[in-house]
Amino acid sequence: MFLAIDVGNTQTTLGLFDEDGSVAHGWRMATSHTDTSDMIDARLHGYFNKDGLDQARVTAAGIACVVPVLTRAWYKCLLDRTGTEPLVVTPQTDSGMRIDMPNPTQVGADRIANAVAARLTYGAPVIVVDFGTATNIDVIDATGSYRGGAISPGLMLSAAALFSKAAKLSSVPIEAPTHALGETTETAVQSGIVVGAAAQAEGLVARIKRELDIPNAPVVGTGGLARTVSAATDLFSAVDPDLTLRGIREIWLHQQG
Repeated sequence: MFLAIDVGNTQTTLGLFDEDGSVAHGWRMATSHTDTSDMIDARLHGYFNKDGLDQARVTAAGIACVVPVLTRAWYKCLLDRTGTEPLVVTPQTDSGMRIDMPNPTQVGADRIANAVAARLTYGAPVIVVDFGTATNIDVIDATGSYRGGAISPGLMLSAAALFSKAAKLSSVPIEAPTHALGETTETAVQSGIVVGAAAQAEGLVARIKRELDIPNAPVVGTGGLARTVSAATDLFSAVDPDLTLRGIREIWLHQQG
């Protein structure tokens, strides 16, 4: 089995893949920038024991990490656990995808994984909107090359900034309201945060489609808050929560030939 790990700034997502490429088990945990390889291994041990899994079945692993201080800890943990070097996705990794940008080394590992999986699953051109700590838009053009995108503060960052300055608003749940017009304080905040995020994605995607002349490109939502935002828009052709994890596995498969 293959273990894929997407280490984000706020949360880390793990997916255990069967040989047929399906996610047999998935877990999500808070990202702690002080974790050591031993601490990570203890968490993995707990997840496997909870689900009654044989840890020896994991023979390969891959990491996409946007927190540099944790890359080495995860690498050592997975090397010790599997006995083989795990894949570490970086802009220099041979992913099978051309990065058509002035400085390819600036592209985050998670964005590369998203692009690889999106192109394989949905074809090219395709646009990915990833709702995580940041909201990332990743664009694959008609030639199948990665062209860049957009980065903005994520929903929870925006909400935290608002709530920290307006204490009375801190108990509002982050979910899509029925209407954009908020008629209570709660629905007004929900509209501003969730519908606002949806409208921002709609506007940016529309501009990118015009600039690249790809009006019919499918748009794929992913990330922890993609389903929340998708309830407020018809922008998405699909919501694909495992996209990043599948991309990590596909890059590993590419490197295996």
